[in-house]
Amino acid sequence: MPSPVADRPGLLIRDPFRYTDATLIIPPLLARLLALFDGQHSELDLRAALTQMTGDLQTGELAKHLVDTLDDNGFLQSPTFEAMREKRHKEFAEATERMPAHAGSAYPDEAEALRATLAGYGAPAAEAGDPAEARLLGIAAPHVSPEGGYQSYAAAYRRLRAEHADKTFVILGTSHYGEPETFGLTRKAYLTPLGPVETDVAFVDELAQRAGASVAMEDFCHSSEHSIEFQSVFLQGRLGPHLPEGERLRAVPILCGALAESLWTGKPPETNDKARRFFEALAETASQRDDVIWVLGVDMAHIGRRYGDNFDAITEKGVMADVRRRDEERLERLCAGDSEGFFELMRPKSDDLRWCGYGPMYTFLQCASTFTGRMLNYEQWNIDPKSVVTFVGAEMLRAPETT
Repeated sequence: MPSPVADRPGLLIRDPFRYTDATLIIPPLLARLLALFDGQHSELDLRAALTQMTGDLQTGELAKHLVDTLDDNGFLQSPTFEAMREKRHKEFAEATERMPAHAGSAYPDEAEALRATLAGYGAPAAEAGDPAEARLLGIAAPHVSPEGGYQSYAAAYRRLRAEHADKTFVILGTSHYGEPETFGLTRKAYLTPLGPVETDVAFVDELAQRAGASVAMEDFCHSSEHSIEFQSVFLQGRLGPHLPEGERLRAVPILCGALAESLWTGKPPETNDKARRFFEALAETASQRDDVIWVLGVDMAHIGRRYGDNFDAITEKGVMADVRRRDEERLERLCAGDSEGFFELMRPKSDDLRWCGYGPMYTFLQCASTFTGRMLNYEQWNIDPKSVVTFVGAEMLRAPETT
């Protein structure tokens, strides 16, 4: 993305998989040369392009510096990168727990500071019962940085009560970098500064057996993905104090890959064999449990310069007023449990609103029992001065039992 550092313009590049921890800012002149790193051009071509751009014949040292900097930091497809990737995958595979990747940056990494931050967000410790909460089927919360989406996080997590602490939370998070139409599972507990969220291994193993090739087991994307990590933190903050001594929160963390084929073809996601098999497997596995609460870690529209638009986006102004209208139309279909109507609103223009929560939301619609939903808080946030992300806090209640 464009460099956010005022006195260092250029292109900022980083690796979302964290094979490398480096973040580089490539100056504007050199950023224009990155198109040559395509497997078709040589370093000689790079030097020739530099000479043409600068008028200087002595470009060999600068070209070598650019190549070496990219390679040493893991940004070229090379033996250096392959070694970094292999090392990271091995470390994750051998780990017994999933370490918090965003503690100390997106939220405090010390327990007391984190508790104070969550309290400041308006998400106090849970209290006991409310008759409506007996029918709570699930919540939807953002996965944007908590500082930007705290009102929607708080609105959703306030629906959880003390008596929910012993439930199993099926967390459907967006997999921003995983393989499309694939669902990432792990048996590892998600550690947080407030304590671990234990993975229900029996549930995961049963789901993996049913879903077959639809799942990536011990998916490396779990190692750095924030969409489930942030939900784990809020679950701990809300319900951790109500656990009996020695007990842990239980969850089934599922990363939902993009349902990209459906947006290319205009056909519902379940026409893809892998997606359909997973939906059927998750629906069957969840239906055999009476303690499941769903948690959707989802953002919605991504509008503005950062996301490829040729205009500045400002919350609730200009084009964002129409984005709100379209967001709310889709949310109405979600809350009505209408997967067909929801998809019909996603399909046009291959989702020009860029809802990254599409995968988890549609998965929930395909797998959950009958429910009614309610929007609790809708927000638009300028993630930078020219770009906006939208998100929601929502609840889903089981349909009342009839006699």
